[in-house]
Amino acid sequence: MYLIVTRSFPPELGGMQSLMWGLSKELSKNFMIKVFADFIDSHKEFDEQASFSIERVGGIKLLRKYRKAQLINEFIKENKIEGIISDHWKSLELIKSNKKKYCLIHSKEINHPKGTSLNKRVLEVLNNVEKVIANSKYTKNLAIEIGVKEENIIVINPGIDPIKDLDKKSLDKVESLLTVKTPRLITVSRFDKRKNHEKVIMALRNLKQIYPSIVYICVGYGDEEENIKKLVAELGLQPQVMFFKDISNELKNALVAKSNIFVMPSIVHKKSVEGFGIAYVEAAQYGLPSLGGKDGGAADAIEHEKTGLICDGNELDEVYSAINLMLENNKFQEYGKAAKENSAKFKWNSIIEEYKKILN
Repeated sequence: MYLIVTRSFPPELGGMQSLMWGLSKELSKNFMIKVFADFIDSHKEFDEQASFSIERVGGIKLLRKYRKAQLINEFIKENKIEGIISDHWKSLELIKSNKKKYCLIHSKEINHPKGTSLNKRVLEVLNNVEKVIANSKYTKNLAIEIGVKEENIIVINPGIDPIKDLDKKSLDKVESLLTVKTPRLITVSRFDKRKNHEKVIMALRNLKQIYPSIVYICVGYGDEEENIKKLVAELGLQPQVMFFKDISNELKNALVAKSNIFVMPSIVHKKSVEGFGIAYVEAAQYGLPSLGGKDGGAADAIEHEKTGLICDGNELDEVYSAINLMLENNKFQEYGKAAKENSAKFKWNSIIEEYKKILN
């Protein structure tokens, strides 16, 4: 049996939650697994649908990790465990066992200056596991820089589930919402600084001179939402920018499918950086090319000048030029076709083979 120890798990939404759910689901087809996850309201109904055991640990966040570690340490003593797979170094910090441990790394959570107490704690965990699994080459290089042993690190990109058929009602709704608006740019992500909605909106001011009917669709919520809406108002771009949040998955997917380019030219903000960018691959499944930022792991998800473009997200000129380049002569169609073909290699049935190699 393998234990999966995670702080991020559905029904909570997010990229990490999807990753840990997909990994658990695929591993359960090949191994017996048990998941230890944090408590979340409405988990009961979700957990009943799973084909494996999920144990939830609640309580005050500060004390939860001690309680969780205690439960796991007890469980290991009483059961035959092959290994422990974790979503975060902190999830392994208090687990006292000589069983093989595997830790996924994503970038932001290990990005602490060398020599600091947090860096020492990270290294204490990561240099004592069987394998460190980085989500991109960027994250692997970051881990080496902060002191993780290179020979211990393997890169396995996050996996995606095959897309479901689009719901006709949602597609019709999107068509009626967007009608004459074209070309269509879209971002599906939290509103935070590193996602860089700001530069896309600033580029839009110039792009609308060439494409008067252009629209930028923003799906998500987050701390920067009000600032972004304020910028849209200041630049008089309300007719060009549409905001959606708390919408169904069907409507979100239909909005993506009916768009032309996925834009997320991410930047580094403080210690926060895009480790991979699963959203680029999800958009690619619908035949959308992406614009990603050179800072972070987007280059693992986007093949530059083939399935989209990589630019310097800090440079407004580069963001503008890259979008314009993909819109000129409908270049996005050629990139989109290649993006859709390329997305097949990220499907879970391929990605899980990489995990099986290291676990076996």
